[in-house]
Amino acid sequence: MIVRHLDDISDTDADITTENWRSRRIVLAKDRVGFSLHETVLKPGTMNEFWYANHIEAVFITEGEGDITDVATGEVHELRPGSMYLLDQHDKHVLRPRTQMRTVCVFNPPVTGREVHDENGVYPLIKEDPLQPA
Repeated sequence: MIVRHLDDISDTDADITTENWRSRRIVLAKDRVGFSLHETVLKPGTMNEFWYANHIEAVFITEGEGDITDVATGEVHELRPGSMYLLDQHDKHVLRPRTQMRTVCVFNPPVTGREVHDENGVYPLIKEDPLQPA
């Protein structure tokens, strides 16, 4: 059994902050459970372009309001607490929080925590060494 609290992750290498968002990676690939779990808080008034070409992501909004645009279709969806979006087709998207937006995100395959968005908003696919103990 794994039990963690956000306080255990804050100010560690699993706590990633950019000028637009902060992501605390609660479960990572090294935990060897087949997904990763993150709490991400996005700053209001920001524009966040993402494209997870190598991952499927599900996002559940627990706080805040904003919208998400599907880049391929131009379709815009309003987001508020209780909304979920699933990027099941590796969808390029733009996320615009109007207020601080707190989300819970699940990635498959799991991220390692070492990924950095490239110029296209893509995380590279990094795999944990299966010979290393968890």
